[in-house]
Amino acid sequence: MAFALAVVLVAPVAVTAAASAAGPLTVAQALAAQDGRSAAVTGYVIGQPTSATTVLRSGFTADTAIAIADTAAETGASRMLYVQVTAAYRSTFGLLTNPGLRGQRITATGTLTAYFSHGGLKNPTAMTLGGTTPSPSQSPTPVPTGTPAPGGDYDSTYYANAIGKSGTALRSSLHSIIKVQTKLSYDQVWEALKDTDQDPANTNNVILLNTGRSQSKSSNGGGVNDWNREHVWAKSHGDFGTATGPGTDVHHLRPEDVSVNSTRGNKDFDTGGSPVAEAPGCYTDADSWEPRNAVKGDVARMLMYMAIRYEGTDGWPNLELNQSVNNGSAPYHGKMSVLLQWNQADPPDTFEKRRNQRIYERWQGNRNPFVDHPEWATAIWG
Repeated sequence: MAFALAVVLVAPVAVTAAASAAGPLTVAQALAAQDGRSAAVTGYVIGQPTSATTVLRSGFTADTAIAIADTAAETGASRMLYVQVTAAYRSTFGLLTNPGLRGQRITATGTLTAYFSHGGLKNPTAMTLGGTTPSPSQSPTPVPTGTPAPGGDYDSTYYANAIGKSGTALRSSLHSIIKVQTKLSYDQVWEALKDTDQDPANTNNVILLNTGRSQSKSSNGGGVNDWNREHVWAKSHGDFGTATGPGTDVHHLRPEDVSVNSTRGNKDFDTGGSPVAEAPGCYTDADSWEPRNAVKGDVARMLMYMAIRYEGTDGWPNLELNQSVNNGSAPYHGKMSVLLQWNQADPPDTFEKRRNQRIYERWQGNRNPFVDHPEWATAIWG
C-alpha cells in the first residue's frame, strides 16, 4: 500500500493512464466499488430509477437518471447501477426524451457513489453509446469480450471445460456451462424475439420460423395473422407452461404465425404428411411436424439445447430426446434420429449464429452449444 501511495503522490498522470488502459468496469464491479473513485462503466440501459428498489421500464417520467446492468434482461434492481444524467447529457441519454435507449449498451464515466441510496455513478464527465465490453466480473453470467465470431472463438473461454470430451462427459460439462443464465419473464420474451429474430433486410420486422415470412415487429398478438411465441420444445412435453424457466427460454422460442403455431400444436418432429398451406415447405400429419428445409437444423439444435440445459436438477423436468412421435405430456421430444439428420443437412447459417450471439450478449448470457459446435450432437447422441 505504501508503494501504491507513493506512485499516486509522485506520478498521478501515470496512475490515470493505467486506470484508463484497464478499460471500463462491469456494473457488478462498479457496485462493489462505491468509494468515490472516478471510473468508466459499461452496461445495458434497463430503465429509469425512481427509488432504491423501483426502475421504470416504460412510461418514463424524467431525463435525470438511468439504470444500467450487465445484461439487457436484468430484473433485479440490486444488480443495477443508477447513473445520474446531468443537463449536458439529457438530450441524448434521458429516457423521457429517448425511450428507444432502453436495451442499448452505453459507457458512462463519473464518480462511483450512492444515488437514491443505491449503488450509483454521479456527476458524469462522459457518456457514450456502445463502448468496449468490460472485463468479466465475478458474476456467474459470462460476459464476452468484444463480439467475436460465434463458435470456436469461445473454445478457450466459455467452452473450456467441454473441449476434448464426448458422450456423457461432454453432456455433463455442457449442462454445467449453459445452465448459468439470466431468466426472462414471458412478457420479456416479446422484446427479446424482436431483437433475436430481426429480419436482416428490414429492422422493423421479424422472420417467422415456419412460414419464413418477414412481418412487422409490432404485429405480435393473438389475431389470425399476428405472430406469437412458439415453443419449439412444446411446453406440454414436460408440462412446464410459460412460467419463468424452460417456458421462457429464448433459445427455443421463435416468432410464428398464430394459426401456423396452432396447427403445429405440440406435435413431435418427423418427415412426411400433408403440405401446410400457410407454411410452404412444411408438412404435418396426426402426430408429427416437418419444418421447411431452411430451418430443419435450427429446430434440431433448439431441441438439443433444451435436452442438455434442463436435466431435472433445478425444479424443472428432465427433458430428453427420444424416438417417439407420440410423447404427449411426457418430458420427451422426438424423433431423435431425424433431428440428427436435420442437424447435419442444415448447418448453422448467419441468421442462426447471430441469434445465438444476441441471446448470449443481450438477454440470457448463455449459448446454444450446438450452434457453435454442431458436431457435438453426434458426439453425445451418436
